[in-house]
Amino acid sequence: MSHRITRLARLPRAAFIFFAAMLAISSFAMQASAQDATPGATSDSPFFNQEDYESQLAQMEAEPQGPEDQPWLQMIDPEMVDTSEYATESPWHVCFSNAGVNNPWRAVGWETMQAQVEEIPEIETFTAVDAEGDDNKQISDIQDLVGQDCDILIVSPNTTEALTPAIESACEQVPVIVFDRGVNTDCPVTFIHPIGGYAYGAAGADFIVENVPEGGNVLALRILPGVDVLETRWAAADIAFQEAGINVVGVEFTEGDRANVKSIVTDYIAQYGQIDGVWMDAGQDAVAVIEAFEDLGMDVPPIVGEDQLDFLTAWQDQGLTAVAPTYPNFQWRTPVLAAQMILSGEEVPSEWVLPQPIITEDNIDQYLSADVTMPPLHYALCGCEDLPDYPERWGGESSG
Repeated sequence: MSHRITRLARLPRAAFIFFAAMLAISSFAMQASAQDATPGATSDSPFFNQEDYESQLAQMEAEPQGPEDQPWLQMIDPEMVDTSEYATESPWHVCFSNAGVNNPWRAVGWETMQAQVEEIPEIETFTAVDAEGDDNKQISDIQDLVGQDCDILIVSPNTTEALTPAIESACEQVPVIVFDRGVNTDCPVTFIHPIGGYAYGAAGADFIVENVPEGGNVLALRILPGVDVLETRWAAADIAFQEAGINVVGVEFTEGDRANVKSIVTDYIAQYGQIDGVWMDAGQDAVAVIEAFEDLGMDVPPIVGEDQLDFLTAWQDQGLTAVAPTYPNFQWRTPVLAAQMILSGEEVPSEWVLPQPIITEDNIDQYLSADVTMPPLHYALCGCEDLPDYPERWGGESSG
């Protein structure tokens, strides 16, 4: 199946309305151009791994081990490894190389991580460096950190390929924990992540397949290339769309810019007259998609968002047809707790797979609390509610 990736110049509003109306009249003709279904489809992405894809879809049905009220300590099908060689007397020096705090999800997680560190008295020093989304800076940061007598190094890689050699080198000098985004090496003591991109992408794509009419036009919005968890989201969605014969009219990178998102959506409506579903590989800008349709006086089609509160609130208030796969923000607690376990010589999973809930119309109410008022860009699955200074530390306030 081919995907058209075409951008139009912005049209004046009057011209847009006329053009969109003419194209809407011909919607029946456009339905005839829907792609043929491709049973047993696969992905040509260099990030695609069939075994991992099938494993993640199965893990979405698995029952995680661990405390029910602490999902950041739960684990799916763990294979435990002995860490006694890393046992170290406290006080500890924990180091962290962060890809960046360049979007709301990472900002919430970073606040949660710091709060978790403060809950572990054995951690005397916590040295964190922000790579600001730059591979070269993060490589340099890691090299600097391993020379600072760290007892353990936590890394959230900026991109997969570029950071792999730096992490392999660090593993020779200090125990390493990788979380969030992965690297192409198994040298870290543990790799912590939710189930993964395939599960996320498939959940959203399956929802679109179920809710978009036959022959409907689907627009796929992505943030940026080259990050494993994002590439695998699209690979799984692409497979689902191929198998269902979904007419994907465009696959666009938004760079996480809301103005850019609105521009892209508006241009595609102008070109096709109607967009019947919007799939996103990260829902942080889903509200911008909603606004693009509202600005044109059009109904919002089925949409894939995320657990960011502005989207969940808009979904509930407007009765949208929506789903929110999650990449749980509570995972920012897990590497700190894993560091505590490793430096205490306790077993940890070699691959620590966390649960990955899906927010649907049936359970959305449980993710919108009436007891606190949180910022619009806060994430419902922060897992931070039991940490000190919640909700104020995360920019919220108690409603009582």
